[in-house]
Amino acid sequence: MPKLLSDKKKPGSCKVVNIQGEQASRLLEMGITPGIELKIIRTAPLGFPIEIKIRGYLLSLRESEARCILIED
Repeated sequence: MPKLLSDKKKPGSCKVVNIQGEQASRLLEMGITPGIELKIIRTAPLGFPIEIKIRGYLLSLRESEARCILIED
């Protein structure tokens, strides 16, 4: 069952199922597309931002951006 990237708190890999919300086009432009694998590298002490690795580069996402990404483990 898909869940939001913002709900995943521990480092690890997951697969992007869908992008939704106001920031969808921005996230798609950054290379976060449905079907791609991403890896959560680390999270800030209070939970956000989170650092992910996708397509060989690192991105930091705010909580509002992570809430737009549906993932499955």
